[in-house]
Amino acid sequence: MKRVIYRGTVIDPVSPKKPDIRKGAYVITEDGVILSVEDRQPVQTEGDTIVDFGENLIIPAFSDLHIHAPQFAERGIGMDCLLFEWLNRYTFPEEARFRERSYAETIYRQVIRELIRQGTLHLAAFTTIHYEASDLFFRLLEESGLYALAGKINMDRNSPDYYVEDTARSLADTERFVSEHLPGGRIGGTDRHYSGRVRPILIPRFAPTCSGELLHGLGRIGQRYKVGVHTHLVESREEAAWAKELFPGDGSDGAIYENAGLLGNGPSIFAHVIFPTETEERILRQYGAYAVHCPDATSNITAGIMPAARLLAGGFPLALGTDVGGGHFTGVYRQVARAVQISKMKEFYEPEEKRVAFFEAFYMATAGGGAVFGNAGRIAPGYRFDALVIRDMSDEGTQLSPEESLERFCYIGDDRDILARYADGKLLSYDTLS
Repeated sequence: MKRVIYRGTVIDPVSPKKPDIRKGAYVITEDGVILSVEDRQPVQTEGDTIVDFGENLIIPAFSDLHIHAPQFAERGIGMDCLLFEWLNRYTFPEEARFRERSYAETIYRQVIRELIRQGTLHLAAFTTIHYEASDLFFRLLEESGLYALAGKINMDRNSPDYYVEDTARSLADTERFVSEHLPGGRIGGTDRHYSGRVRPILIPRFAPTCSGELLHGLGRIGQRYKVGVHTHLVESREEAAWAKELFPGDGSDGAIYENAGLLGNGPSIFAHVIFPTETEERILRQYGAYAVHCPDATSNITAGIMPAARLLAGGFPLALGTDVGGGHFTGVYRQVARAVQISKMKEFYEPEEKRVAFFEAFYMATAGGGAVFGNAGRIAPGYRFDALVIRDMSDEGTQLSPEESLERFCYIGDDRDILARYADGKLLSYDTLS
């Protein structure tokens, strides 16, 4: 088989504390999978291709484990609102527009182009309650070459009259969606089949917008088809209190999902997890669930700050999310910087909580979130070559270390500093989806 060998400064997030940094290293790949990383140029065989990136950085592609794709047009708008005001004034009216397939296609194509442009090659995405628009997004993701978890949202109460589902219809549409989008399923009326790069997931918006009947019905679908769940968890004190009021027999936001049978069927992804109780922490640990830190969004809606350093120290799986449009920027690398920034604020006001170190945040954005998608998130043998090439951020007359160059990129870099994007070893272009 033909090999492709990439040379550059390799940064592999082995652990939250200690990355493996190798200058002038060679990443040897075959069929898009990393065979080895060598410090010396390997002996070439016939057909080998060497791609030399010089002093530039080779890092894992970013993973965004919480993005609201239909809120793309909202980013940077209404940021002076608090959560529920923002939802009612901006979000629900915008998501309701996705009943029109043409509008959904216009926005979703932009979303995917922007994700690739910003180096996000793995994502877990919310959509809307509309089957057709959600199906379209799933197909576009499959076409793009990205890895993703996507589904349709469920919400049958405590929502505007113009944007709410009938419970039975919600469950029927969801089961249809899951069954039709499993790996190997036929793509529409074509002879093509879903590759498994994009997989279905259940998305109850959050407990207060779902009846017990809906959640338990979703739990049965999850168990039947072995698909996971993606939702919000203890995002704000108001939301958590409201959930407990609506589900008095469960006693905790997290227990609502557990008792409905939604956990343990596949990946469990919980956005925010700002005020976890002992029950939430027990659930995260028991089910290996992912807690997704969304620094920009929680700052914008003033929900609070996740105790990320403490959860990391406790061994909980953590990842980063942009939470667009509650978050205002689609680049996960900026969330790396923001996670560090707001952790300092948390430590200042809550001295018992500690700050997040830069490489801890970088780990969350790469290996942490990438783990949801199989062998992704590292530059190491056995992992897919899902990678970015970041230019050396040194200024004229100065020379930054690889660590400093990566940190500077996360704080002040942008998509122009991403020189190449690879998924499964294939070079991606964000102009692919016209």
